[in-house]
Amino acid sequence: MLPFRTEIRNSPKHQTIKVYINDTSCDKECKDLLEKISGIDFIEIQKSLSRNRVEENLTIFVKDDADVNRVQKLVENKLDEHFAFD
Repeated sequence: MLPFRTEIRNSPKHQTIKVYINDTSCDKECKDLLEKISGIDFIEIQKSLSRNRVEENLTIFVKDDADVNRVQKLVENKLDEHFAFD
């Protein structure tokens, strides 16, 4: 089972990327790691509303001039590297 998964979401103002990490105890650590990626405006740790998901998620707000698909790929690559060493 993968340690995380990502989804692109359309919000009224911006596209966001949701990151669902299976071990929510490392949400803060992953948030700090991902904030260094270019194209990310800011990241929030939010409570998940769905019953079929982990209790928290990272919501990544992408800068207006960034390509959301490119940022999603950078996020996935960074998390793959991070979890490969766990």
